[in-house]
Amino acid sequence: MAPAEILSGKIVSGQVRERLKQQVIEMTEKFPGFRPGLAILQVGNRDDSNLYIHMKLKAAAEIGISANHIKLPNTATEADVLKCIASLNADPAVHGFIVQLPLDSDNPINTEKITNAVAPEKDVDGLSSINAGKLSRGDLGDCFIPCTPKGCMELIRQTGVQVAGKRAVVIGRSKIVGAPMHDLLLWNNATVTTCHSKTSTLAEEVGKADILVVAAGRAEMVKGEWIKPGAIVIDCGINHVPDSTKASGKRVVGDVAYNSAKEKASFITPVPGGVGPMTVAMLMQSTVESAQRFLEKFQPGKWTIQYNQLTLKMPVPSDIEISKSCMPKPIEQVAKEVGLFPDEVELYGQTKAKVQLSVLKRLQNQPDGKYVVVTGITPTPLGEGKSTTTVGLVQALGAHLHQNVFACVRQPSQGPTFGIKGGAAGGGYCQVIPMEEFNLHLTGDIHAITAANNLVAAAIDARMFHEQTQSDQALYNRLVPSVNGVRKFSEIQIRRLQKLGINKTDPMALTKEEVNAFVRLDIDPGTITWQRVLDTNDRFLRKITIGQSATEKGFSRTAQFDITVSSEIMAVLALADGLDDMKKRFGRMVVASSKKGQPVTADDLGVTGALAVLMKDTVKPNLMQTLEGTPVFVHAGPFANIAHGNSSVLADKIALKLVGKDGFVVTEAGFGADIGMEKFFNIKCHYSGLRPHVVVLVATVRALKMHGGGPAVTAGVPLPKEYTEENLQLVAKGCSNLNKQIQNARMFGVPVVVAVNAFKTDTKAELALVVQHAKEAGAFDAVECTHWAEGGKGALALARAVQRASQAPNNFRFLYNVELPIVDKIRLIAQQVYGARDIELLPEAQEKVALYTKQGFGNLPICMAKTHLSLSHDPEQKGAPTGFVLPIRDVRASVGAGFLYPLVGTMSTMPGLPTRPCFYDIDLDPVSGEVNGLF
Repeated sequence: MAPAEILSGKIVSGQVRERLKQQVIEMTEKFPGFRPGLAILQVGNRDDSNLYIHMKLKAAAEIGISANHIKLPNTATEADVLKCIASLNADPAVHGFIVQLPLDSDNPINTEKITNAVAPEKDVDGLSSINAGKLSRGDLGDCFIPCTPKGCMELIRQTGVQVAGKRAVVIGRSKIVGAPMHDLLLWNNATVTTCHSKTSTLAEEVGKADILVVAAGRAEMVKGEWIKPGAIVIDCGINHVPDSTKASGKRVVGDVAYNSAKEKASFITPVPGGVGPMTVAMLMQSTVESAQRFLEKFQPGKWTIQYNQLTLKMPVPSDIEISKSCMPKPIEQVAKEVGLFPDEVELYGQTKAKVQLSVLKRLQNQPDGKYVVVTGITPTPLGEGKSTTTVGLVQALGAHLHQNVFACVRQPSQGPTFGIKGGAAGGGYCQVIPMEEFNLHLTGDIHAITAANNLVAAAIDARMFHEQTQSDQALYNRLVPSVNGVRKFSEIQIRRLQKLGINKTDPMALTKEEVNAFVRLDIDPGTITWQRVLDTNDRFLRKITIGQSATEKGFSRTAQFDITVSSEIMAVLALADGLDDMKKRFGRMVVASSKKGQPVTADDLGVTGALAVLMKDTVKPNLMQTLEGTPVFVHAGPFANIAHGNSSVLADKIALKLVGKDGFVVTEAGFGADIGMEKFFNIKCHYSGLRPHVVVLVATVRALKMHGGGPAVTAGVPLPKEYTEENLQLVAKGCSNLNKQIQNARMFGVPVVVAVNAFKTDTKAELALVVQHAKEAGAFDAVECTHWAEGGKGALALARAVQRASQAPNNFRFLYNVELPIVDKIRLIAQQVYGARDIELLPEAQEKVALYTKQGFGNLPICMAKTHLSLSHDPEQKGAPTGFVLPIRDVRASVGAGFLYPLVGTMSTMPGLPTRPCFYDIDLDPVSGEVNGLF
């Protein structure tokens, strides 16, 4: 018969590499910025290992795989190696990961323990017990196969001979070649016999083989005369035998006597140049396959989420009873379900986590989802259920319509939690859980804000004290001290010098006049706008005197405490676009004016860097979940009067990337549409660059009856009968407020869906009347909602309406150009949004407008601070009043956050405790550790 056809591993592996190279190109075109990643971990410095690794790195580079060689010294311990493996297992950029064997360490290391520590989904060498077990039971599509057997199978396929039904013999039983080769042939339907060096009838067994794979590690052990005529022979051996004709005195041979075997076989692999090149090619192929599996699993698309089934009860139990009845999923699971990588999530226990901002960079090329803002009509003091509607809507979209959806909500202050309002996690069967975690410390963001805010306050008074008690030179010597004989400006001090127009970096080079300008902030105490804060309702801190100790040498002044969420630092957190942007905003925060009328900033105080350090973790959004298992970001909670009342820009941006182009992100704006929604559009969207698709306007029969002339609604007092009995006349008259708020939303060019939040005392006729009025007023749709009692199921009609509205034409626009004069912007909001005839600036407001314009802050957006209980400045004026003049008492600046806030009336920034605060009912079970009484 004719000599065997040579199966050249060099040729076949070249073809494989070209195919892989094209696959990588296609992968990177489809997913810009993505590359398959291979990590090679080596212990020690063996020459043979170095050679093999060099070959692998070269092949990876040719194909386009990003390869990383991690080399540990031969002093590495088993613990060192395991720590490195854990890090590589968690690295999302690593898709294939091999440990180069043998491990060249001076310390004892269990090789099997090391190979089994590699994550099975990254074990492209196929050496872990899990991958070996899957191969042995035939799960070929769900495991990685060791590279040499995989290469052997590729060579066998090149012959065109069908493996199924053939008799195969494998000589060798190693975990790396022999044993997996047996399994691979078996599950390709060959009849397989495994032999080894101790097999007594080896020649006889070889003679039966249609396919012979030899991996015995013995030079030319298999003789040509043993081989069945026409057999396929795959020789995996690499052995050195003496050869005086070679310069090295030896030559490489396989486990098969090649010259005699090729006369009997139909196909045969040479040594070298046969199986060897295929091993590296198969390693590359497994790495590319792993990257493809990774993309299929993690690319933005349909999430695979385990939703929680609600067990609805009537009457509806208390919020905390419902919250406790539902077992939250581990937050790790929620993160994985929405496509977050392990290294992008910082766990805070089992039910909450922080999400790294690096996810934005990873998903920067992915399209955003649909952006929905939930707002409301002018509410009663009881609130109309915006938070409940937000949660109900996402539960409906997610758990019932199986859309990718995220809720983005504000973190509540602990002050009202222990005061009069109670918790703020939604209500009924529409809650963020666990509600006690949500309403209490969460991940400590508010505490960090308290610390950062009060550091600024301390810096202000300390600086004034030191300036009043020291000479210029003494101040300078302390501000720029000599350390080991060297004086040096800090980075923040150099920024102050540049702001003063002093372009010097040598502390010894400043003139006396320059030293004076540098060390003297010369703060005017009467202009200080920065107050200390506390996250507790405490009315006796509304006005205090500080500096009464004798150590302060008589430098006392009147000051106050605000509640923490009113701090400008909270507003900065909510509007920041990242850590760097947040730091810059901190530096711009104006805390007072100098006696010459110049703004004094946190940067001037030298505190910016310290604020960034205190706030570095707060910038990461907090991940939680709803009762039905849909994801929620809880991040930032600025006041809705003196600030913009919306959750963070960063949470929205991350959520929009995670849900993908067909998903939804639902966020909530504080108070009514005239306040929270207007600020969402003109402030939050101005800075974020995001454009909303739908406005959901929450209305209730109760609030409309109030606007129609019903009796006063007071928290803690039973509702008058007008609110519990049918009264269509009051509802119809009150719809003037609904109509105005619909017009307000449409003014910004965004479709409006009205959610009529039904209470048990509402009648069908009343609800139908509201729906009719809303549609007549120009709403895209209006639907009745029963989500409080039914969870997501009760908001299905709302969810479908939002889906339709998100496809409607959208001509979003801002109300004003920020370059307009301050007064013009205030007037536009008052006339267009509130319905005022005009505005009136009181003397103090006029002075501030002139000051801020002079200081260069005139082009900031406007954040109106007025009552949320009326469209006007008078909380007693209900409905949709017109023709009134809006009085502007004062104007203040949150320059770091990026807005001016005119004060319409008196705004309380420190709530007080009522006669019977909520804390009477809050308790801890010392046995179970459960919190009781939170609303």
